[in-house]
Amino acid sequence: MKRLRQSLLGYFLLFAFMGNTADIYVSPTGTDINDGSKDKPLASLNMALRKAREMRRLTDFSTATIRIILIGGIYHLKEPVFIRPEDSGAAGHATIIMAAPGEEPVLSGGIQITGWKKLLTAIPGLSPKARNNVWVADLKSVSTQTLDFRQLWINNIKGVRAKDANGETMNRIISWNKKEQTCWIPTPKIPGFSSIKGAEFFIHQWWAIAILRIKKMNVQGDSTQLFFEQPESRIQSEHPWPAPWISRETGNSAFYLTNALPFLDEPGEWWLDKQAQKLYYWPRKNEQLATAEVIAPVLENLLQIQGTAEHPVRNVFIKGLRFQHTGWLRPSQQGHVPHQNGLFMTDAYRLNPPGTKEKPGLDNQAWVGRPAAALSVAYATGVSVDECYFEHLASTGIDFHRGIRECLIRGNLLKDIGGNGILAGVYSDPGHEIHLPFNPSDTRDHCSNLTITDNLVTDVTNEDWSCVGIGLGYTQHSLVTNNEVNNVSYSGITMGWGWSPAPNIMKNNLIYRNRIHHYGKHNYDCSGIYTLSAQPGSRISENYIDSIYRAPYAHLPSHWFYIYTDEGSSGITVSNNFTPSAKYLQNAAGPDNTWINNGPAVNDSVKSKAGITSNYRSLLKESVSADPSVSVNEEHSEVLELITREGVQPDLNKLKLLLAANQMDSTALYQWKNHIVYFGKLQDLGVMQGRIQNNFPETEVKAYHDLFYQYSKEKHCTDKSVAKEWDHILLSTNLVADPKMQQEYLDYHATQFEKWPELSRGFCNADFQQLLIFRNGRQLVLVISIPKGESLDKLNPKTTENNPRVNEWNKLMGKYQEGLYGAGEGVKWVFLEKIENSK
Repeated sequence: MKRLRQSLLGYFLLFAFMGNTADIYVSPTGTDINDGSKDKPLASLNMALRKAREMRRLTDFSTATIRIILIGGIYHLKEPVFIRPEDSGAAGHATIIMAAPGEEPVLSGGIQITGWKKLLTAIPGLSPKARNNVWVADLKSVSTQTLDFRQLWINNIKGVRAKDANGETMNRIISWNKKEQTCWIPTPKIPGFSSIKGAEFFIHQWWAIAILRIKKMNVQGDSTQLFFEQPESRIQSEHPWPAPWISRETGNSAFYLTNALPFLDEPGEWWLDKQAQKLYYWPRKNEQLATAEVIAPVLENLLQIQGTAEHPVRNVFIKGLRFQHTGWLRPSQQGHVPHQNGLFMTDAYRLNPPGTKEKPGLDNQAWVGRPAAALSVAYATGVSVDECYFEHLASTGIDFHRGIRECLIRGNLLKDIGGNGILAGVYSDPGHEIHLPFNPSDTRDHCSNLTITDNLVTDVTNEDWSCVGIGLGYTQHSLVTNNEVNNVSYSGITMGWGWSPAPNIMKNNLIYRNRIHHYGKHNYDCSGIYTLSAQPGSRISENYIDSIYRAPYAHLPSHWFYIYTDEGSSGITVSNNFTPSAKYLQNAAGPDNTWINNGPAVNDSVKSKAGITSNYRSLLKESVSADPSVSVNEEHSEVLELITREGVQPDLNKLKLLLAANQMDSTALYQWKNHIVYFGKLQDLGVMQGRIQNNFPETEVKAYHDLFYQYSKEKHCTDKSVAKEWDHILLSTNLVADPKMQQEYLDYHATQFEKWPELSRGFCNADFQQLLIFRNGRQLVLVISIPKGESLDKLNPKTTENNPRVNEWNKLMGKYQEGLYGAGEGVKWVFLEKIENSK
C-alpha cells in the first residue's frame, strides 16, 4: 500500500501545481487515459472529478485548491456529471470547475441531427403544401438508441413542435365535462384529422397550463370530443385550481393541438415519427440544413451536486461554463398538469365538504413533483455557480433544492428555457400535501443563507407558462438582489409556498433592487413580485417593476399586478418599490404586513440602482427584446354595472359604503334608469364583481373586462399636455345581434389609428383627454374624458371641424349599434348621469 501511495503521489505531481493549487485540464480533444496536464488533457469532466477525488483521498492535496479547467468546445455528455461529498473542497481550498481563460466550454445534453434530405415522396397525413418544403432525417443513422424528444434547436433557435394553430394564435374550447373527463373543441379544418394518433392537447387555464395526451377523438361535424390518457385525465378534471376557464365575458380557455404530422404546415415546425425514427422539418428562411447545426436533447440533467444531510457537498465552485440542450420527457409519458411554478400535480382533487383540521375553509388537496433541472443542487454548503450560461433548456435552469447553506448564484445568464429560470428551497415533497407548512425539526433540510444576485433571466418559461423567472419556496435568510428578469410568461420573482399563515421555516428573506419588466406574457393572476404564506422579517424593497404584457388569452384581462401578496402572506414589509401605479393585490393575506411608499413617486435612485450591477452589466447584451406583437398593459379605470329590476332603486348608501370599504371612489357612480355604473380604479375587477353581487343578490352585476379601444391625448396627439383634472362622460349602447357584424365593429376599432387617423386628430382638436370603449357581450360603455369644467356640447363639434371623415365614421358605425332596452325609438347611445352627493 505504501508503494501504491508513493506511485500515486508521483502521478499526481504531473499536474500543474503552484503553491497550494493543483490544476487538472479537460478538453473535447483530450482522452481519459491522459494525465490531465495542460499538454495532455482529459476528455471528460467526470474523469477529472475522479482524479481530483483521488488526489484528496490519497495524497497531501486534501488542503489544496484543485482547479478543473475546461478548454473551450462542446462536451457531448452521455450521462449527467455527478459531484458528491467526496468531491468537496476545504475552507479556503475549494474544488473549482472553471472555463479556461477566454474560452467557452459547453456541457451539452444534445445530439446533432445530420443527414437531412429533401422529402420527395408523399407521406400519408402531410399536406401537399408542406411536402414541397419539408426535409427529413433518418435518426437511425445518428444514434443506435431510440430517440424521443420534445424540443429541437436549429442554429440555437428553437423549432416549433408541429401544432394546429399557426404562430401565436390559439383556439377556444367549447366546454369541459369534469365527470366524463372530456373536452369539446371546434373541429380543426385539417384533412384527415379524425385519424390522427398520438396528438397532445395544450390548454391555457388561469395562471397555469396543462399538457394532456389525447387517447381518442369523437369527431361530430364541426365539434370534436377529446378523451385523454391517465393519469393526467383524472388530475386535470378532479383538481379545482386552476381549471379550464368557461366565460361568455372573456372567452373560454385557449388551446392548441400538437404532435401530429398533419399539423406541420409552416416554416419552423417539426414532427418526430418516433416509431420510424424519422424527423421532419420545414426550414425557416435562410436555414440551410446541409450546414445548419440541428440539436435534439437526450439528457434532462447535466450536472448534479448531491450531498446528504450528514455529509453535504462543501466548497465547490462552478465558474464560466455553458449548459445547453436538455430535454424533459415526463409530459410525453404522464402528461403535465402543473399547480403553480411548474410543479406538476401527482394527485389532486376537490374536498367535498371542504375543510381540513389545519385549514377549515380549504376546498382542495394536491401533491406535486418538481421538474428536472440542468443543474441541480441538494445538501450543499458553500457551493457557488458563477458567470455561467444556461441556454436552450427544456425545463428548469438552476435548482438549489434542500439542505442549502451559504450558497451563491451570481452573474449567470438564463435564456431560452422552457421552465423556471432559477428555483430554490423546498416546495412540497412528493408525500407532503401542498397546503401543509414545511417546518422540519431537522434544520439540515432547510435552505438558508442563499444569495441570488446579478443574474439575467430572459425568455424563460417559454414552454410551461406557469413557471417563473426566479422562484423561492421555503427559504430563510436568503437574498435575491440586483437581478434582471424579463420576457417571462407568468410572474417575475416569487417567494413562498403553502397558502397558509401557519409557522414554517420561512423568515428574514430579502428581495432587493431587482429589475422586472415584460412579464405576464401569457398567464395572468400574476405579478412582478408574488408571495405566499408566513415569512416574518422578510422584505421586498427598492425593486423596479414595469411593463406587464397584455396577455392575449388571459382569463381575466385586469387580473394582474405589480406586487401581489397572496394567501397567508404574513410578516412582510413592502417598501420603496417603483411601479407605474399602485396596482397591488393583498389576497387573503395574513397579519403583520407593512406597505410603505411604493409606486411611481419613489426616489429616482430606486430606478437607477435596480438591476444588474456594473461588474456584470455586460450580460445585458444577451437580453431578449420585448415582443413587438404583444402590447404592454397599464392600469386603467374599470367599469362595473348594476342592473336592477325596472322601477327598483338599490340602496345607494349601502353601495357607497361597500365601495369605500374596498378603497374605491364612492363618488364615481353614474346612472341611466335602472343601470348604475361604477367607473374608477379598483384592486381586482372580478373580486369586486363578486362582492357587489353578494351584497346585492337581487341585482345583476356585470364586469366589463374587455377594454378594446383606447385613445389618449398623451399618446396620440402632437400636444401631449393633459389637464390636471378631468370630467368623465359615460354613454352606453348595444351592438346588433349579428356576430359577424359585431366582429366587423371590433376590427374597425382595432385598425382605426392606422386606417382612420382623422378620428384621433379630431379628438385631439376637441381636447379629449381620453376615450375608452368597454364591452360586455353586446353592450358597450363609452367613456369620454374632458378637462374638468368643460362641456361636451362645446368640445364635440370640434371633432368634425374641417374633418368630414369623422362624420363618415359615425355614419358607418351607426349600422352596428342599437339602443338599450327602454332607450326609445331611434336612440342608440344613452347618457349616464353622474350621481351627485355621493360621499
